[in-house]
Amino acid sequence: MSRLQDKVAIVTGAGRGIGAATALRLAKDGAKVGVFDLKEEWCRETVQAIEAAGGQAVGIGCDVADAEQVEQAVAQVADRFGRLDILVNNAGVLRDNLLFKMTEDDWDTVMNVHLKGSFLCSRAAQRYMVQQRYGKIVNTSSTSALGNRGQANYSAAKAGLQGFTKTLAIELGPFNINVNAVAPGFIVTDMTKQTAERIGVDFEENQQRAAERIPLRRVGQPEDIANVVAFLVSDDASYVSGQVIYVNGGSR
Repeated sequence: MSRLQDKVAIVTGAGRGIGAATALRLAKDGAKVGVFDLKEEWCRETVQAIEAAGGQAVGIGCDVADAEQVEQAVAQVADRFGRLDILVNNAGVLRDNLLFKMTEDDWDTVMNVHLKGSFLCSRAAQRYMVQQRYGKIVNTSSTSALGNRGQANYSAAKAGLQGFTKTLAIELGPFNINVNAVAPGFIVTDMTKQTAERIGVDFEENQQRAAERIPLRRVGQPEDIANVVAFLVSDDASYVSGQVIYVNGGSR
């Protein structure tokens, strides 16, 4: 039996990159997956890939920073599949800039998607998890939580998610709900491509430079994060909670 057989998961920001890889991996492990992204059409490719492999999924357009949309989307998944066991808060955006150039909108957009979005989705999901006394929540932080030039908003949001993770682990632990975070390093996604463009470096060259600084001598792929998330939401990790796992090839 697959280790997520009969489980139901929601993955936000699952139209591409780490979110898509995570949704595919959880479906491969047997979960039925709610694929969330800002627009429903952005979910289509991920849903089709899951269904082509024999899994079950539903794509839902949802602005995770909008409380009403979140409540409706989470309820839609629970109603369709009968329960909700797993939430992966992965939705994210970049609005990089040096502090003196950063606008209020740059700051607010990043905070709303990463932090407020994770809060709203977790608040909606925990109602089902508390009732059934079982659940797994994984938040996507980043090595940028430790600070990164040009990312005051993103770094602050990702650091905030680590505190959010540890607090939810304390509050929800008595209901048999595990809450953890993954903190990716350099992963090849559209977001890291955007960062390369911002600093004026060819993306391939940027990957090579990054790989030279990483002990494993390679950059990460979305599947590297998905594999860790798959462990954290499984019962193999039933005694792991409140942890932030850096998935960065051994970098400090």
